[in-house]
Amino acid sequence: MRAAVMTDWELRIDEVPDPTPGAGQVLTRVLACGICGSDLHMLRHGEELRRRTAELEGEFGDDPTAMKPVVFEPHLDTVMGHEFCCEVVEVGPGCTIRSDGDLVVSLPVTFDDRGLHTVGYSNLYPGGYSELMVLNEALTLPVPNGLSHRLAALTEPLAVGVHAVAKSRIAPGDAAIVLGLGPVGLACVAELRMRGIGPIVGADFSSRRRELGELLGCDVVVDPRERPAVAAWRDLDGQRPLVVFEAVGVPGMIDAAMRMSPRDARILVVGVCMQTDHVDPMVGISRELNVQFALGYTPEEFASSLDAIAEGRVDLEPLLTGTVDIDGVPQAFADLADPDRHAKILVEPT
Repeated sequence: MRAAVMTDWELRIDEVPDPTPGAGQVLTRVLACGICGSDLHMLRHGEELRRRTAELEGEFGDDPTAMKPVVFEPHLDTVMGHEFCCEVVEVGPGCTIRSDGDLVVSLPVTFDDRGLHTVGYSNLYPGGYSELMVLNEALTLPVPNGLSHRLAALTEPLAVGVHAVAKSRIAPGDAAIVLGLGPVGLACVAELRMRGIGPIVGADFSSRRRELGELLGCDVVVDPRERPAVAAWRDLDGQRPLVVFEAVGVPGMIDAAMRMSPRDARILVVGVCMQTDHVDPMVGISRELNVQFALGYTPEEFASSLDAIAEGRVDLEPLLTGTVDIDGVPQAFADLADPDRHAKILVEPT
């Protein structure tokens, strides 16, 4: 099958072997897979991330409660892509709940007798920038009738926002600032609006992303070069407890969020910075700030995200700004560097 393959942090289009489903697994045809910013960052900062991950694992030691995934080797082929919707084309031995033709989404992990594998960051299980994928039947969810495969593929990025908002412990009566209105920040905005939180201030340099922020629920959007987000919050309200969502994920943003935050504010870091960063502890100490980090989502949050899209509680259609086939993946990676041009590009292999 054809796939966009990463080897030694370089992307190419190539033929790779078709995957084969094992016991309890299904073979699926990829209908749509979103290109995630973390994949773009992986190509640029993957080696540093692997080094830091190895250091942290050494510091934590052998934690018997931690289920560690099988880590991919960068010199071997890896097919990325973890925001997908697929059609089942073959069921493996022991499968009982899926059949050929079913449309499904899935948590981007799979498991076998070798361990736990992160789909999209595995040498053994190709991700969604390919024609075919193998998934564990038990982790798949059926796509409700009538929901397009393109919108279903947005389940995973929405779940990231759902989890971040839950981790922030924001409640009715609180206000929110979202720094960065890329797909992750916009997912946070969507979930905040679904929870009835307000006011919501969104901040981004990109005019296109600010427009999307308004569409998904921001009360006010600002260009931080022209107006600080915290100033917009003070003009809107300035009294409610404030939660600041850092959804940019580049060095300096956590420190910037701390410096802009008023006393007793809470900061939720959901932007994935793959580089070492620095903050000034005295800023947090003097203002008694609470900083929380978030990663991924729970199975329940993933399922609730699919339901929210299917039931029309959130309209993510404006996020879809382009589609490409497999041959177009490398150019799509380059095009996503322009935030005024694209928000979410879907790979549709066939």
